[in-house]
Amino acid sequence: MTCGMIHLSAGVSGPYLAAMMQPAITETPMSTVAIDHSPDGQERRLEYLHYLLRQRRPMVHALLMTASLAYTGAVVIGTFIRPLALPLWLRLIPVPLMLLVTMASRRVRKPWQLSALALACVLLLEVGINLNNISPQHQSDGILPGLLLPVASSVIWLGRTDFLIAMLLSALGPLPMLFSGSVDRVQAVQYLIFMAIAIAMSAVLRTFMERTLFSQFKLEQQLRERAYTDDLTGLLVRNRFLELAQRALDDIRQQQRPACMLYLDADNFKQLNDDHGHAAGDAALIALAATMRSQLRQDDLLGRIGGEEFALLLPGVDLRRASERAEHLRLAVRSIQRPDGPLTVSIGVVESGPTAETVDVLLARADQAMRHAKRDGRDRIVHDCLAS
Repeated sequence: MTCGMIHLSAGVSGPYLAAMMQPAITETPMSTVAIDHSPDGQERRLEYLHYLLRQRRPMVHALLMTASLAYTGAVVIGTFIRPLALPLWLRLIPVPLMLLVTMASRRVRKPWQLSALALACVLLLEVGINLNNISPQHQSDGILPGLLLPVASSVIWLGRTDFLIAMLLSALGPLPMLFSGSVDRVQAVQYLIFMAIAIAMSAVLRTFMERTLFSQFKLEQQLRERAYTDDLTGLLVRNRFLELAQRALDDIRQQQRPACMLYLDADNFKQLNDDHGHAAGDAALIALAATMRSQLRQDDLLGRIGGEEFALLLPGVDLRRASERAEHLRLAVRSIQRPDGPLTVSIGVVESGPTAETVDVLLARADQAMRHAKRDGRDRIVHDCLAS
């Protein structure tokens, strides 16, 4: 593999540093969540839906409880206001079902479950409204409660499909009353006009709520990514690297695959900072990170452990192949020119053992192998000294 020469000097300009860092911090716009059908886009959309679930679950639960109590109170009070054909117990049948839906909404863990429960509550409310408007006398206000549903529920729907189904249920719910003759033609026209207005208001409310939550989601994503990545190199910080590496090791052991850890340390780095300034040292770290990043596969994990030290986890790679990759990386790093000569690294290479050792233990073994490389003269690779 032929690598171009990268020259570093003490007087590295700001634009040069920004250009070196740009690939590391460029982010995929979160606006692609709704339209990107690639695996990464689907994963981001799923993450956004779970974010909506966490944000809206308390509000959905509160609204469902309020709807259940309000319906119960309206039914009981309505018994004393006007004569109704159905007995009280029959008109209260939706209440226990709505309470069950309300209690279940607190325990859901998937977005579609919360949407299904909310839609079920809307359906039960529509059934209850129809039950309470079967009357021996002509009533003029039977369809009015149904006009509240679109606006009251506009902000709880996680997706566009859920919203459309809810609006359809709200619009079609009073149809039994319209066709039963308990509502005259004038009131039917009034209902259609007011329902159209209610659905339009609901669409506006949902759109602005969705934009607000989406902006908040993007902001939280950016803050989380900044907390997880090193500002200078754009690589994973130590804690995040260890967290992801431990998850990867757990999966690798279940699949009974090999894995190796590389521990890299830039040689004579303190001398570079002392003789040529920290700007030259920063530029060297940025170039080193870019070179390592160019060597990564999709499953590899790379992090800055501290200072000029880096760790690279290679899932599915045995010790022989890991040593070959370490040698390719060592040679690629030598193409980076410091003000006082080529940049070199000492690398420790270890393979995960058959026992369930943690990532900290594996990293400590790789660190020890790297220190052996330092003592042996630097700019070299030392394999698992414990295994040998």
